[in-house]
Amino acid sequence: MVDWTTSDIPSQQGRTAVVTGTGGLGFQDALALARAGAKVIIAGRNPLKGAAAVQQIRQSVPSAKVVFEVLDLASLSSIKAFAESLGSSCDSLDLLINNAAVMTPPKRQETSDGFELQWGTNYLGHFALTAQLLPLLCKGKQARVVTLSSIAARNGSINFEDLHARRSYQPMSVYGQSKLACLMFALELQRRSDAAGWGIQSIAAHPGISRTDLLPNGAGAWSAPGMARRFLWFLFQPAAQGALPTLFAATAPQAQGGAYYGPDKFGEIRGYPAVAKIPAQALDINGSTRLWTESERLTGLSFPSDGSQEPKVLFPVVRSLHA
Repeated sequence: MVDWTTSDIPSQQGRTAVVTGTGGLGFQDALALARAGAKVIIAGRNPLKGAAAVQQIRQSVPSAKVVFEVLDLASLSSIKAFAESLGSSCDSLDLLINNAAVMTPPKRQETSDGFELQWGTNYLGHFALTAQLLPLLCKGKQARVVTLSSIAARNGSINFEDLHARRSYQPMSVYGQSKLACLMFALELQRRSDAAGWGIQSIAAHPGISRTDLLPNGAGAWSAPGMARRFLWFLFQPAAQGALPTLFAATAPQAQGGAYYGPDKFGEIRGYPAVAKIPAQALDINGSTRLWTESERLTGLSFPSDGSQEPKVLFPVVRSLHA
């Protein structure tokens, strides 16, 4: 995979992809997939940003098959509604890119279901979305699920005693926890796909350090991270470059299920796609099993052993869960 770029993406004609997130890396993913011929569904919470993303892609790729659908990953009911809408318009799904994220808001916030915002959006929201879309993915052609982690996962840990950071909220620690969980989820999803025969490849990726609005949108434009992004922009690789590991995982024939891809230079902070180093804590099988069980409990969803079935609702999820 020497200096793999978007020019190496094979034709995506006849494939349907869902990409979460309307800007930054998600936009670059959607643009590249549309250019390769895929039907792309951009999923995000802001219709204005979604419409702008669709318009920009159509200007660059007049033949693009791209639409926007509302999806708020901080709301389990919105995730359910999105999955039901997609199920009524699509017979199958070939690619799901779990990309959207919230990063380091200075004050603790909660989702509509009572989860800490970063944990609930970055991880639990994508866990629930994948569960809801599993029947469509199992009908897809060589379907793949690509879940975005981060170099922040290296220092992350899963605090099972305070998953929602109610006792202590440290923005970067909670972000690292959410991104470690995304990586553990991607690896566990592959193990479960193999065991259940879903036929889905689950792959993790990270973008290194990329020039997106994730930091200023989360921490604030005038926060220390936001200022670094604003004035030290040259340290951040362009979003289009940061999207390459995700696009490699999503489209390259040589990408492997259960693998992790990131940039190849300077400690994986920039460069071209390559196999990334998986932190030791992400390889903890017992921890991954516990995380999966807890995620099912929190979201109220269970992945069916038969992917053709609908996800099982374990129990109604109530606001302000205390766990």
